[in-house]
Formats: sequence, C-alpha cells, structure tokens
Amino acid sequence: MSITAGSLYRDTGNFLRHQLVTIVLMSLLTSFITVLIGHALTPGADQLSMLTDGSRGSGTSLLEMVQNMSPDQQRILLRASAAGTFASLVGNTLLLGGMLTLIPMVSAGQRVSALRAIGTSAASLPRLLLLVFIMTLVVQLGFMVLVVPGVLLAVVLALAPIVLSAEKVGIFASMRLSMRLVWGHLKLVAPAVALWLLAKIVVLLLASSLTVLPANVASVVLNALSNLISAIMIIYLYRLYMLLR
Repeated sequence: MSITAGSLYRDTGNFLRHQLVTIVLMSLLTSFITVLIGHALTPGADQLSMLTDGSRGSGTSLLEMVQNMSPDQQRILLRASAAGTFASLVGNTLLLGGMLTLIPMVSAGQRVSALRAIGTSAASLPRLLLLVFIMTLVVQLGFMVLVVPGVLLAVVLALAPIVLSAEKVGIFASMRLSMRLVWGHLKLVAPAVALWLLAKIVVLLLASSLTVLPANVASVVLNALSNLISAIMIIYLYRLYMLLR
C-alpha cells in the first residue's frame, strides 16, 4: 500500500479532532512547567527583563546592552540563557513523552488524560531527554554551518524519538534507523518538517504582539502554542512510522 501525504494529513486531523482537549491541556501543562523551571533557575530574571525592555525602548543593540551591563547582570544573563535552554529541553521532552504514550494508548481504545500520559511515560523520559539534547545540539551545529545542513538534519532525525519509544533501541541506533527510514521517504517528511519550522518562526514573531500581557503569562501562551504545533507534528510522524513498519 502506497503512503500519501494526503492520507497522513487526514489521519493526523482526525486524531487531533478527537483528542483536542487532552492535547491542548498537555501543551499548556508542559508550557507551564517550562516557564516555571526557567523562572526558578534564574533568580534576578525580573530585573534583567526590565533592563532588556528598557534597552529595546531606547533603540540600544543587543551587543551594546551586554557591554553596558555590570558583571552581575552579565552573569544573570548567562544563567538565564542556560536556564531557558534547560527548561526548554525538559518541556519538549515531557511533551514528547506524553504524546508518544498518548497515541498508542488511545489507538488501543483507552481513555487517557494529559497527566496520565505524561506520568506513564516517566520511565522513558531520561533516555528521551538525552536524545532530545543530542538532536538539538546536532541540528543547531548544522544551522551554525549553514541553514541547509540544519534543516536536513532536522528532517532525517525526525523519527528518532518515535523509534526510541516504539522499538526500545539505543539512542544512536534510533538516530541511525531514523536516517535510513526518512531518507527513503523524504517527500513525506521534509515538507512537514519545513511547515513545522515555519510555524515555530511565526510563533516567535507573535511575541511582539503579546506585550500587553505579563511576561510570564505571555511566555506560557507562546510556549503552549508552540507545543501544540509540535504535538501535531508528532502525531503526523507517529502515523507515518506505523505505516512504514
């Protein structure tokens, strides 16, 4: 049986429609956890946020802003950057683990809540966290070289978390298997990954229109929207993987 993008989009839409409330709640929950971890690991972030907002208002560039900071403020900025990266990794891993648990359980006819899906995935979260970290590092290195290698790496590694969860193989074995599977079906994976990356960029651009909301609330909303986009992508890729198997 041939696999078409149209059938995958329909299957994804059907699953999303039937599990919309659960997926939205999971997106909000993981977004809240991400923002909470980032805030907890960055004491003094409120002061730094006021400083950066004032610098934007005065037209100061980012480099000038950093140069004008005191050593303490520079340390807070570095800590905030590291905390934000770690919080994002944890949030993405929780969302990924929850979705990779939710999809097969729902397909088996079970009723699953967002909390139960994330809780059930707890045993696989450490390996998923390490895989997400390695994938993020590799893709970011690809983007640092040129944009095209970064996009290509994001495409060929897209199925790695699903392989890791479904096949119970090692981290690097799942990455190798993902490359082999995706390379033979680039026409099905590459457009979906490109749309996902484009949607993520649009969400980042929306940040400037949410200045009326408190910073933490805006962060939760934007992260939740980004998580929802990622959840849709996970459904699409999981369905593709099941058909390839």
